[in-house]
Amino acid sequence: MELASLQPLIANAIQTGKMSETPNLDKNASFQQALTTALSGVNEAQLASQAATKALARKEPIDLHEVMITANKASISMQATLEVRNKAVEAYQEMMRMQV
Repeated sequence: MELASLQPLIANAIQTGKMSETPNLDKNASFQQALTTALSGVNEAQLASQAATKALARKEPIDLHEVMITANKASISMQATLEVRNKAVEAYQEMMRMQV
């Protein structure tokens, strides 16, 4: 993905303090839809961080603090995703240990 296409994403992430708006899921939304939406948000954060880092390396006009903020947001969202995954695996293992 080109930097030019991610520039608005980076600017929005820095100004608003979050990545693009995630659509509100209705009450009947499936778990798969919710998971897909959440993972696409994490991916968006990772791509924005990567684009900002590349822009800084190419000496394009981007501030170091903006790059660090974007990288930290991506890191935190990835850590949260991993914790959710760990809890889901833990719950699955606990259910498998149950005797019927």
